[in-house]
Amino acid sequence: RAETMNEIKVYTLEEVADILKVSRRTLYTYVKEGKLPAVKMGKYWRVSQESLQAFISTGTTVVDANRRKEHQNKES
Repeated sequence: RAETMNEIKVYTLEEVADILKVSRRTLYTYVKEGKLPAVKMGKYWRVSQESLQAFISTGTTVVDANRRKEHQNKES
């Protein structure tokens, strides 16, 4: 169906980094390791809303490790 193509929401890596509150470097690592599915369109990476929601719902231990570091730095 052609109308469903109009409903697909994609994000830039900058938008995803902002949503997840992680650096772009961390995000590239997630993509490279296959933790966050992304598609390269031309020279730009895009993440579908569906992929982002799936990633958020499953999470990853790397995010938890980064959060612990952030909290330790703030408390110091």
